[in-house]
Amino acid sequence: LAVAVIIGAAFNKIVSSLVADIITPLISLALGKVDFTELNVILRPETEELAALTLNYGTFIQTIIDFLIIGLTIFIIVKIAICEIN
Repeated sequence: LAVAVIIGAAFNKIVSSLVADIITPLISLALGKVDFTELNVILRPETEELAALTLNYGTFIQTIIDFLIIGLTIFIIVKIAICEIN
């Protein structure tokens, strides 16, 4: 179980790098944005007493893309493993 956790953590880093360094720039090329995490809507501007209140939907989009790519990658790996067993 410990080996699976270590391999899973390393795999997470690989997929995160794939998303951040390869896929996100390709998608952002089409959208004109380089980093999705910077996309937000200002709900309340910053004042002297209060910090700005923002709705960070770009971080949510980035998380969804990460999840979909990780899910697709795991699906492909399991599919390959099942085909080799049969």
